[in-house]
Amino acid sequence: MQNNELFDITLRPKTLKDFIGQRKIKENIEVFIKATKLRGEPLDHVLFCGPPGLGKTTLATVIANELGVNIKSTSGPVVERAGDVAAIITNLSDRDILFIDEIHRLPRMVEEILYPAMEDFTLDIIVGQGPLARSIKINLPRFTLIGATTRTGLITSPLRDRFGVVFRLEFYTPEELKEIIKRSSAILGISISEEAAMEIARRSRGTPRIANRLLKRVRDFAQVYEQEIIDLSITKEALNAMEVDDYGLDNIDRKILLTIIEKFNGGPVGIESIAASLREDKDTIEDVYEPYLLQEGFIERKARGRVATPLAYEVVKKTLPERLF
Repeated sequence: MQNNELFDITLRPKTLKDFIGQRKIKENIEVFIKATKLRGEPLDHVLFCGPPGLGKTTLATVIANELGVNIKSTSGPVVERAGDVAAIITNLSDRDILFIDEIHRLPRMVEEILYPAMEDFTLDIIVGQGPLARSIKINLPRFTLIGATTRTGLITSPLRDRFGVVFRLEFYTPEELKEIIKRSSAILGISISEEAAMEIARRSRGTPRIANRLLKRVRDFAQVYEQEIIDLSITKEALNAMEVDDYGLDNIDRKILLTIIEKFNGGPVGIESIAASLREDKDTIEDVYEPYLLQEGFIERKARGRVATPLAYEVVKKTLPERLF
């Protein structure tokens, strides 16, 4: 495991008390966990939706810690056959958690075997082929399935309807990210000023994962320049060197905006055309970059495609067309 991955794990909060942000979701989870413990039942199945880096995986681990149960993790692309998910579930204990990241990418055959597992805690497995084939029903431990997805619309209705709890995570405020950065800096053993923490928070695209990544890179600059405390000056110098602007936009974000403005006259333009022009994967643009650009009003999604807003022209320093005045 790489050092960065080790840091990512240690920076993750372990309890609801340590988890910063998503206040309403935390309050509801706390109620559901208390009720579950009082009844001695497994927690109902949970689906977390939202852009990458907002804490879906972390919340799944937090729930397991709060319930005092084990959690087994996998992801949609990894589970290729029905036997794969059957092997995982049958090894769970009562009230354990199965976490499936990118659950929208589960093969249909695997998804269908989950239906009776989620509803009745049973597995229906076909053994043999042709006339000798027979169905075997296996009783399962009462487990909780927690799914995470960046593409809610790609989850089929039968699967989505079997989740008793559905949460959509929202982007974090700069104030919330500032608290996350201060907590992370304490864990990493580095000092950071209030102004520097807020500067990183403002440029973190409302995403804790990005905030922690930027913090570690700013720390690198501070250590190389032999500064014991990360102050505002070194923070601005580091972020500017990494081409992260005041809005939190990086080089790819600006390329997306410039592509819409320069190659397609500001839009409307389809996501496929943008991806082809940038030689980027369409799903990466839709999952990673577009949500923040939409949230902050740099682009608009219309029936015929994406359109650059006046703010986008301002950010990339392009003249606003008369039609947008």
